[in-house]
Amino acid sequence: MIHLCLIGIGTGNPDHVTREGERRLNEADLILLPRKGDAKSDLVDLRRTLCDQLLTRDSPTKVVEFDLPQREEKEKSAEKGSEKATYLEVVEDWHDTIAARWGELIDQHLPQGGRVALMIWGDPSLYDSSLRIADRLERAGRKMKLEVVPGITSLQALTAAHRIPLNRLAEPVVITTGRRLRDHGWPQGADTLVVMLDSGGAFEVLNAEHYHIWWGAYLGMPHQHLIEGPLKEVGSDILRERARLREQHGWIMDTYLLRRQPRL
Repeated sequence: MIHLCLIGIGTGNPDHVTREGERRLNEADLILLPRKGDAKSDLVDLRRTLCDQLLTRDSPTKVVEFDLPQREEKEKSAEKGSEKATYLEVVEDWHDTIAARWGELIDQHLPQGGRVALMIWGDPSLYDSSLRIADRLERAGRKMKLEVVPGITSLQALTAAHRIPLNRLAEPVVITTGRRLRDHGWPQGADTLVVMLDSGGAFEVLNAEHYHIWWGAYLGMPHQHLIEGPLKEVGSDILRERARLREQHGWIMDTYLLRRQPRL
């Protein structure tokens, strides 16, 4: 039996890891640390730092790093076929490959079963595919118990950093991606929109006159950057700062909240 625990670790700040998360890390027989290429080497460094700080000296936990299959490679492979695969088809295939890699590592390092932990940025429930990948292992017939330890999301870190509530009084919030905002525009009936996984500048499709934006990059980290203001005034500043930071660090994690008017 494999006990797989997905542990939300917030935005990489050790203070974001709950006491339950810390306990589960120390209970694990194996922690898997994915590497995402040289451009994001400091992301795995952050996970290493969390292990160094949170694992106790008498912990039996083995830490194993592995190269995470890249979605870009799947996209290139799909384009070589007779028909270009859709975005969702490419992602589904990518998740299959990651699940197979997880399974190989578990079989290699825990052939008799045991406890496996994966540290998940933010929370496993929000725009993260770890739960879907774990489900593939179960559907493949692997005897496994899955558990989740919640973590702080980038939404929480963003609103805390800007000192704003997520929602207006008695109003809903829509959470979406940069891809959907760019392709479909502002969702009907929404007054507050949180945009995640934006490769950069999806808000440019909007009429900037009507919106206020709260933007944050590297939330909760020492090099956190924040910009807030009417979109028409700060939109270009965000794009310039985002490009500068990406060049400086080799990667960027950012998110933002948009409202139709600047009132709370």
